[in-house]
Amino acid sequence: GVFGISSKPYEKYVWNGKLLEAVKNTVHRDWLLYIIHGFCGQSKLLIYGRPIYVTLIARRSSKFAGTRFLKRGANCEGDVANEVETEQILYDASVMSFSAGSYSSYVQVRGSVPLYWSQDISTMMPKPPITLDQADPFAHVAALHFDQMLQRFGSPIIILNLVKEREKRKHERILSEELVAAVTYLNQFLPPEHAIIYIPWDMAKYTKSKLCNVLDRLNVIAESVVKKTGFFVNRPDSYCSILRPDEKWNELGGYVASTGRLQTGLLRTNCVDCLDRTNTAQFMVGKCALAYQLYSLGLIDKPNLQFDTDAVRLFEELYEDHGDTLSLQYGGSQLVHRVKTYRKIAPWTQHSKDIMQTLSRYYSNAFSDADRQDSINLFLGVFKPTEGKPHLWELPTDFYLHHKNTLSLSQTRRSYTYWWTTGVLKHLPLPFDEVTCAENRHKLTVKKFHKYDEEIDIHNEFFRPYELSSFDETFCLAMTNSTRDFMPKNVGIDPSPFTVRKPDETGKSVLGNKSNREETVLQRKTAASAPPPPSEEAVSSSSEDDSGTDKEDEGAVSQRSTPVKVTDTGDNTKITENVVQSTKDVYGVNLSDVPSEDDLTIYARFVQLGQSQYKQDKSSQQFCSKHHLDRVINLIPISSFSQDNIYEVQPPRADRKSIEIFHAHIQAGRGNMQPLGKDDFLMYREYIRNRYM
Repeated sequence: GVFGISSKPYEKYVWNGKLLEAVKNTVHRDWLLYIIHGFCGQSKLLIYGRPIYVTLIARRSSKFAGTRFLKRGANCEGDVANEVETEQILYDASVMSFSAGSYSSYVQVRGSVPLYWSQDISTMMPKPPITLDQADPFAHVAALHFDQMLQRFGSPIIILNLVKEREKRKHERILSEELVAAVTYLNQFLPPEHAIIYIPWDMAKYTKSKLCNVLDRLNVIAESVVKKTGFFVNRPDSYCSILRPDEKWNELGGYVASTGRLQTGLLRTNCVDCLDRTNTAQFMVGKCALAYQLYSLGLIDKPNLQFDTDAVRLFEELYEDHGDTLSLQYGGSQLVHRVKTYRKIAPWTQHSKDIMQTLSRYYSNAFSDADRQDSINLFLGVFKPTEGKPHLWELPTDFYLHHKNTLSLSQTRRSYTYWWTTGVLKHLPLPFDEVTCAENRHKLTVKKFHKYDEEIDIHNEFFRPYELSSFDETFCLAMTNSTRDFMPKNVGIDPSPFTVRKPDETGKSVLGNKSNREETVLQRKTAASAPPPPSEEAVSSSSEDDSGTDKEDEGAVSQRSTPVKVTDTGDNTKITENVVQSTKDVYGVNLSDVPSEDDLTIYARFVQLGQSQYKQDKSSQQFCSKHHLDRVINLIPISSFSQDNIYEVQPPRADRKSIEIFHAHIQAGRGNMQPLGKDDFLMYREYIRNRYM
């Protein structure tokens, strides 16, 4: 028989868990769809034609969830506000197999400072004063929080604290002092090799300094962090890295096995809001990890990536979308300070955009966050309407809903010294949730499957490999492409995505404003097969930042999108009209023309064959003699496949040349490359010129 294993989702990141409780034990599990809240983005990195999918997934915690000023710090269970787990995944799409493919992943977390603190917004101040709500001399809430992280991620837990250290009036420094005291207290009970690593760095002070490069300092921190935690990859080290190892590769941490590598521990980044500064710091750490991931897959010769390359621009766009989405969810506006702001290369128009985003964030926090918080509390089941009790909008505060210890006292009290869960230290640096033990076996369900059971194969249900599909309709064509969207048009002799480009020779680095992002994707789908318009110009570098101005909206159309016609009316409105292409341009034939005699003859023969087949089927029911089969025509199958349906395919015979090409492809996958000839280079240049120029 066939046995299947199903695991339970990590409830912390499930947002409809309360809604599914009513039907979880009633309906079949295929009907249960667990949803996350956060961000998901994917781009294609082309390395000399080899497709690499870069995916960024952010999972927002459903515990102690809310809006900016209404949810700060942590609750009594160790769950912090604005906690987001970000995972970047690399997939070598040249091998379309889940079992034989190459994958790599790196995880990091952002979250509010794990203390009892808040900010009073009743004063209508842009920066309300920070107050510590409860004294916590034994770091009880911080212990609960870091205990969760040790169980899920292992050790070491690295804290990157970006809040201000020096201020004229004590504001953010309150959090730094309390966090240092809490980490110092907790570390004295942990083994030294698994102690929590605390890295304080006043990012705002270094940003104002003209002598310090912020991103260079962040890059040094990122290198040390990635070396300590390592990353996940599902394949062993390549032979070239073993034969000629890079000096940084030998210092890489994590758990190394015969089948690959595992990430142990992670980086936890925070500032006050965990928005602008945190997103830039996470981008730098992700950029450093991306270099190691590409090196582990054998795609670059050194684990190092430079700015102003197509690969980093693609990755930067992903992280800016990631930061904008998370900032809208928690703060009410997009990012105010971006990577270009800290690189000090942002255009002068960015200052006015920053002011507008700051005003938008202030308005959202002052007038709309309360209603958003009520909606979140109701959706997550934190507040349950009960007859005879006050309504949600009648509650003066939701403090008692998120802090369970205010309603009932806990019967068990945790130790102030052995503050971790039993069994966690035994398996470190590996996370307790992923080791083989009795507690984790209870989370798995083993069931024997029968071939006639109604079970859904998620892979076949989503990708539908048995159906005929068109490349123009797939997501792979619509996603951001490093060659199409970032590589300059005058490729020349160096189409590598790891080549540093000058700002004036780069392609369009960002798809434009988010207000017309969906329209751009729609235009790609409708005209992906159409050639690029010859008169289209590269979008200026000022459109790389999200603007919202009409001028940049016009320049945000993709190079492969349909040409649009923009007309201005009296009220300054824009009317966009897609140019209708003829059927001759799209399909190669003009359907309005009268069919030729050859086509009519073929069609008549097709009809005659159908009529003969019908007569044969009808007569075969009555007679079986040979003279009734005189009108049957012996047909030769057009397809090279003798048997071809959705259940079974018999492959055709391959000629000698095809077999040689296949063997050469297999040898190339094993590292035995054949020397390229002059014809190969000419063919590749012609391909690049026809497709991308």
